[in-house]
Amino acid sequence: MKSGPLAVLRDIGFVSFGKYGQYLVTFITVPLIARVLGAHGLGLLAMAMSAYFIGSLIVDLGITSFMAARVPDAEESPGARFAAINQLRGDYLAVRLSLLLILGLALGVGLAVRVPEPVQMILLGLFAGGFWSMSEDWLLIGQGRFGASTVYQGIGRLGYLALLVGVLPRVPSAQVAVLCLLVSSAPTVVATWIDTSRRYGRPSRPRDVGELLRTGAPVFASRLLITTYGQGAAAIYSVVLNAAALGLYSAGDRLVRALQSLLDPIGFALLPRMARRSTDGNFWRDSMRVLAACVGLAALVSALVWATAPLLIEVIFGTEFLGATSLLRIEILILPATTVTSFVTTAILPVRQDTFGVLTGAVIGTIIAACALGLTFHTRSIHTLVYGSVLVEYAVAAWYLARVRMLVLRDRRNKDLHA
Repeated sequence: MKSGPLAVLRDIGFVSFGKYGQYLVTFITVPLIARVLGAHGLGLLAMAMSAYFIGSLIVDLGITSFMAARVPDAEESPGARFAAINQLRGDYLAVRLSLLLILGLALGVGLAVRVPEPVQMILLGLFAGGFWSMSEDWLLIGQGRFGASTVYQGIGRLGYLALLVGVLPRVPSAQVAVLCLLVSSAPTVVATWIDTSRRYGRPSRPRDVGELLRTGAPVFASRLLITTYGQGAAAIYSVVLNAAALGLYSAGDRLVRALQSLLDPIGFALLPRMARRSTDGNFWRDSMRVLAACVGLAALVSALVWATAPLLIEVIFGTEFLGATSLLRIEILILPATTVTSFVTTAILPVRQDTFGVLTGAVIGTIIAACALGLTFHTRSIHTLVYGSVLVEYAVAAWYLARVRMLVLRDRRNKDLHA
């Protein structure tokens, strides 16, 4: 596998469009959605989209990076051809399918008893996100086949764009927007399964599900905690804020998460390379150089967005959302911190299979986020939540930097012992 600078940049581009293409679609469709649905409708959609990320996490357990990091070793394992890979596929499929069925049952029951609209949006978002996680994209990433991943992910993203532009103006409903996302996921899921089945055959019968769950439990817990104060925050904040206020919060939050997504793919693109070089003496030095470059870029983007926040809000969302300007200026400050967290939890800790480090960071963030949420019950101010988000992200980033330092020192001690 080529690993020169141009190859790395190519793979980062592939992952950017493939895994985070929904944010490219967001930049194109948000003006349409904001003007068609208004602040109330955008608030309902924010609940569903937050639940979408939580549903995706529930089904794939948040361990796609850890699973992808195991692919190189599994492909080289002795025994029948691809036996280890197919066992991973079979175990992972059994877990994901079972969890998706539970989410589907919850959605069916909710629709049958006609739960309130916000709850309905959350249930719909959970199922849509869970269905998206049924794809075999984790295996393509583990192989370093970012081009194939981009093509399959792009089919779904472009399908969503076409459905949204064609259907939403005719049927202006937040539920319709989520259904467009759900329907557009099907081609991607099917395409990835066809691809991997042609290469490896059928997945094996589940055998080591218990072992997978034991490995995944701390990672899932950490990802779930992170999602509740990150991409899934709107579903939690709906308890405190009404739909209109949540719509204003979502306007700034969507822009920040979209910009964050442009930096996240660096870790994913480097994951298979770092997994193969995990015992290399330059592993830590190269990792820190890339991390420093990412943080510097994030700081530059934060400064640009802060300066142009009023213009961005007016152009993308319209004058109805100008109240979100101050929120955007506060929240954009999290970008350097989320970049640290993303790179460490995507490209370093999965390679080291450090589930403890991931879980501890999530617990720290959740405790601080819970305090901010509790304070908001008294203030009823969106600004309290946004300031709390900034504090959370920097506290978590500080932990992950400290954890990396611990791992570096541990490797040095082990090397000295074996010298």
